[in-house]
Amino acid sequence: MGAETRAMKHPQRKDERTFAHAAEFRFYEELNDFLPPDRRKQTVVYRFDGHPGIKDPIEALGVPHVEVDLIVVNGESVGFGYHLQDGDRVAVYPVFESLDVSPIVKLREKPLRKIAFVVDVNLGRLARMLRLLGFDALFSNAYDDDEIVAIAEAQGRVVLTRDRRLLYAKAVTHGYWVRSVWPRRQVDEVVRRFDLSGQIRPFSRCADCNGRIEPVAKETVADRLEPKTKKYYETFYRCLSCGKVYWEGSHVGKLRERYKGVL
Repeated sequence: MGAETRAMKHPQRKDERTFAHAAEFRFYEELNDFLPPDRRKQTVVYRFDGHPGIKDPIEALGVPHVEVDLIVVNGESVGFGYHLQDGDRVAVYPVFESLDVSPIVKLREKPLRKIAFVVDVNLGRLARMLRLLGFDALFSNAYDDDEIVAIAEAQGRVVLTRDRRLLYAKAVTHGYWVRSVWPRRQVDEVVRRFDLSGQIRPFSRCADCNGRIEPVAKETVADRLEPKTKKYYETFYRCLSCGKVYWEGSHVGKLRERYKGVL
């Protein structure tokens, strides 16, 4: 076990005679974002002792397990329980956006029945935008990493983070490292990554608390409206959780215009 651990921690170790075995890894598409520049889009030799589970060398080489959707060893799909053998040739793929490979994917026991997110503290604006599009996105400035992992495990949520270290947690089964630093690009990235365009339901969730929004009669909330709002708008909505009142102001048109291609 000690030698195996050293192999995982030092995949580039120069003293190759220390390790009895070697395997070849090739990472495809955006998984290369996690690799050093000199290792991207090429075969990487991984040297090891024993027979580690395939997830360990993948993460030792820098790729979080939750970013991987398909592993092919010597031409056959395998799961994370596969133990690496001397001479193996390993191809590691991210999610396929335009090709259904679910019949051959063996990494997870079952997919999430419904997409719901828990978002780390660096992505507050992304959380708000996802909510505006109708997606369940838990967020709090008070969440620490352990809480995010616990929520994801207990509620079956996808972790969205800018901290790739969070995705190495064993309890996290679904997650994504958001590449962009710009909120508008981030939301496009997430919608594309999880193929969510057909699930967008604008203004069905509260941007503030993530609660459900439902129509409410104008007279019910009239005492909470500004004079001009009361004069020019007739249709209103209210969050069932925090009670915030919404109406279709100019920002609604802007959001619809931005996502008209997928709404």
